Amino acid sequence: MSGERVYRHGVAERVTHWLWALAMLVLVMSGLQIFNAAPYLDASDKSNPQRRVLAIDAEMRNGVPVGTTRVFGLTFNTTHLLGYTNDGMNGESPRAFPAWLTLPGPQDLADGRRWHLFFAWALFVALVVYLISAAMRGTLRELVLRPSDLPKLLPMQAYYFRLRREPPPHGTYNPLQKAAYTVVLFVFFPLIIVTGLALSPGVDAAMPWLTPLLGGRQFARAWHFVLMALLVGYFATHMVLVLSTGLWNNMVSMITGWYRLKDHDGVGP
Repeated sequence: MSGERVYRHGVAERVTHWLWALAMLVLVMSGLQIFNAAPYLDASDKSNPQRRVLAIDAEMRNGVPVGTTRVFGLTFNTTHLLGYTNDGMNGESPRAFPAWLTLPGPQDLADGRRWHLFFAWALFVALVVYLISAAMRGTLRELVLRPSDLPKLLPMQAYYFRLRREPPPHGTYNPLQKAAYTVVLFVFFPLIIVTGLALSPGVDAAMPWLTPLLGGRQFARAWHFVLMALLVGYFATHMVLVLSTGLWNNMVSMITGWYRLKDHDGVGP
């Protein structure tokens, strides 16, 4: 079976995959633009410095500007990285995230919000199209972690850590991939959409119960930021796995749909 080419990814799956990648990139960068306007997070229903869990700021020390990041009361010098960073005009100034990380420009809050809202809807539509398409093709169940996969999680992790020579038998996706896809598709994405809606003034006016349900605007903002960080961590791990399991084969399969099986691919339930 190894070396055989199989049609793994349908057209809708491939299109939505690349749309997700683009939308997530723009959402993160435009979200950081918005965050720069109020670079702190409070564990509170309203802005409350006494319950601040994250603050990115700048201050003068002996006449020298210093960027600082305070996390749960611990303060770190993050000059050039956070707090006092690149301003997009060949210099540095007090700003939480550097200009090269923010869209659509170094300092454009209004357009940053428009971009964020547009690509949030694009991501939502792509997610719905993907789920419907995958369900109709019968491939959605291959992504979902099932009770029979649970005993294989640790052996699969041991295989990645080079502690065993063979992975446990698995289907199209191994149990760790299924666990990641299940959490991302059915936990992270729905939660980041709901917390994002709670931060929208229009949605807040139409559904005034949503924001209090999440603990208030500041709590919704904090959870939205944390979920963004978790998704960035997931995509970083995803990229490492893509590189380590064969960049060319993976890229070709996500462009043409055809995937060349390797050893251990699809050799079990």
